[in-house]
Amino acid sequence: MSIALTVDNFFQQSGPILDVRSPGEYTQGHIPGAVSFPLFTDDERAKVGTCYKQVGRDEAVELGFEIAGPKCPTFVRQAKALAPDRHLRVHCWRGGMRSGGVGWILATAGFQVHTLEGGYKAYRCWVRRVLATPKPMVILGGMTGTSKTLILEELARLGEPVIDLEHLANNRGSSYGALMLPPQPSTEQYENLLAAAWVQCSGDRPIWLEAESRRVGTCRIPDELFLQMMAAPTLEVTRSVEERLDLLVSIYGEADPGELVIATQRIQKRLGGQRTQAAVDFIQAGDLRSACAIILDYYDRTYRHDLERRGKTIPQIDLTGLSVAESAQRLLQSAQTQFALNLVQPWAKGI
Repeated sequence: MSIALTVDNFFQQSGPILDVRSPGEYTQGHIPGAVSFPLFTDDERAKVGTCYKQVGRDEAVELGFEIAGPKCPTFVRQAKALAPDRHLRVHCWRGGMRSGGVGWILATAGFQVHTLEGGYKAYRCWVRRVLATPKPMVILGGMTGTSKTLILEELARLGEPVIDLEHLANNRGSSYGALMLPPQPSTEQYENLLAAAWVQCSGDRPIWLEAESRRVGTCRIPDELFLQMMAAPTLEVTRSVEERLDLLVSIYGEADPGELVIATQRIQKRLGGQRTQAAVDFIQAGDLRSACAIILDYYDRTYRHDLERRGKTIPQIDLTGLSVAESAQRLLQSAQTQFALNLVQPWAKGI
């Protein structure tokens, strides 16, 4: 027997989560950590759906049994490998026949099965509620190359709550952002990942996030979170141009020159024809530092224009000459002074 639970109760149970929707549905978006365990392939699901629309429900159910029946022994063997203790959680799109059918098969085989009431659709509603939950945060701003990502990683190491928006999106947030990184998730899956990270940040300590536009590559930050970010206190870190160029060359020095050229040509309309060609020439000549200097000038002007458009005064912290660890300490001290926030004290961490 399988037991249907609400989203919160479903997450409190033990055992792997089996997503019995089709592979295409899973790829579009899924509960982080869930295992794809499809009852039907994409083609099989399409056939059952067509039968339901053109012939009727009873015939579609019969077709579903005809397709899924021979797979039952395989389902049981796979489930045993995934859950040796026989505890499983199962869900489909709406908590209907697919999860009910797989749940029945596995329960009959001796598994303790919990299904998700309302299915993945209910989970997506939960995602929206979670992301709309107000939480204290601090936004870390700064021009390209000021080591914001490295500082966030250090803050996380110190025990501060951090959500790395770019890491979850597999993109550094520029025309060059996807270089040397895995493919980006869908925006739907990005929201799922953000919700999972958001709910893990408990307590009253502020969450650190990097200042971003609404899009990180092809992923869109959901309005529920973006509006909170816009209203949150912000600190801007600065570094010398030379240090910023050092960082950019160290990051993109491993990239394929051809891909760097393509990424540069994507911003030609904003960079200008002459500067684009000059940057491309430097890349092809192996002089990445000179190319980055041209490109950095464009991104700096864009950054300043955005600040002026928002009309927002942001406290600046000069980190020139400081290591990442020292920068994180300086940032924590500045945030506490500026905003009187409940933060981890660097000196209490034995740094």
